[in-house]
Amino acid sequence: MSPSEKSAALTKALATRILVLDGAMGTMIQRRKLEEADYRGTRFANHKIDVKGNNDLLNLTQPAIIREIHSEYLAAGADIIETNTFSGTRIAQADYALEDVVAEINREGAKLAREAADAFSTPDRPRFVAGALGPTNKTASISPNVNDPGFRNVTFDELRAAFREQAEALVDGGADLLLVETIIDTLNAKACLFAIDEMFEARGIKLPVMISGTITDQSGRLLSGQTAEAFWNSLRHVKPISIGFNCALGADLLRPYVAELSRVADTYVSAYPNAGLPNAFGEYDELPDATAAHIGSWAKDGLVNIVGGCCGTTPDHIHAISKSIAGVRPRAIPVIEPAMRLSGLEPFKLVS
Repeated sequence: MSPSEKSAALTKALATRILVLDGAMGTMIQRRKLEEADYRGTRFANHKIDVKGNNDLLNLTQPAIIREIHSEYLAAGADIIETNTFSGTRIAQADYALEDVVAEINREGAKLAREAADAFSTPDRPRFVAGALGPTNKTASISPNVNDPGFRNVTFDELRAAFREQAEALVDGGADLLLVETIIDTLNAKACLFAIDEMFEARGIKLPVMISGTITDQSGRLLSGQTAEAFWNSLRHVKPISIGFNCALGADLLRPYVAELSRVADTYVSAYPNAGLPNAFGEYDELPDATAAHIGSWAKDGLVNIVGGCCGTTPDHIHAISKSIAGVRPRAIPVIEPAMRLSGLEPFKLVS
């Protein structure tokens, strides 16, 4: 399919059923118990800095493992798989002195996901590749120095350039859509979305864009301070195909914030929570059926259009989630009149 045909197929699928996103990439990589030599491969055997933990680099050094993980999620029922590019910016890769291979990491990451998705696609059920753009390890709104609240270690233009490079490579590798995810700082997201829009204009293309923020704790706010509704209002001008939340919380604690987005957003709503909260060892104990029960309840209550899993979730979780939402009608998108947008009134019209 051409990009425009894929976009049309995605829109058609969203109109008829709840779609399933994949689960955690990092969790599945950790299960492989890879060591420093595995991350380095032969190409980076003499690299000057340790690279263990740089999961994005595995697109280049262990592509078979990444392709296998994608395939496991597709077999479990995922309609959309994310590229293994969460830290695929020049800013994040600077920690490993790997800025020069950023474009290749993203391009190959998209190709690996593309190969897996194409292998599982059928005319009746195409599978989609979401090019994942993570939050970076620097924030434009928050000082890393508690003694100097006005200090910033990154600028909007630096973020914009880094995200532009990443987005270009993801599209080159075959991504069907772009997913700006795990947003803790809305200004970072604005830089990313601006870069994506610039890239679309320069190339004369338009791909669907998903946006997913992170409510960092039970305060109900992103780290940069926005509530769920404020987060949506800050980014609604982008006209994303979906808005949602992922990470930080389990499905039980994330529900009220998903419900708030569902009330105010005149686009599709996504949610992919963690497998509960981490235990004392930083591990996730929530079993697949427990996660699926929560998400199935969201679906039955008409809150979501796209669901999946984040930290701690596995193909077993995705399989259970896909069963829990099977046959459930997707959330109806509210039609919000301009006057309601300005006043903050709740919408009254629904379209199925």
